Amino acid sequence: MLSKFGKFTRKLRIERNELLSHMAEKLKVSSSFLSAVENGKKSVPNKWPDSIKDIYELSSKESLELDKAYLDSINSISLNMENKNEEDKEIILSFARKFDSLDNKSKEELKNIFEIVGGYDEL
Repeated sequence: MLSKFGKFTRKLRIERNELLSHMAEKLKVSSSFLSAVENGKKSVPNKWPDSIKDIYELSSKESLELDKAYLDSINSISLNMENKNEEDKEIILSFARKFDSLDNKSKEELKNIFEIVGGYDEL
């Protein structure tokens, strides 16, 4: 079953009259790997959204659509905590552990806080 990312890349190829093998070549992977990513059998490599934006010179609208598809297709996100102190690491991990138990009101309050400090970009 095609992932949202897969649907986006397939649509992009069709609009540009391009074969899967051509896109795979541009992304420097095999056709079978690209196909597996599109079908949700492999994870989307982190660098692909930026690579696709650059290679295909996507418009702002297309870039946003790609970002949404990418975020919908990933199951996990890694955070670089290399330069974080122990207290910051503890806060970040605590937030991540408790996120699923937050109710909608709490999530909305957090969203408002992030908007105030300029750290929330709705995709």
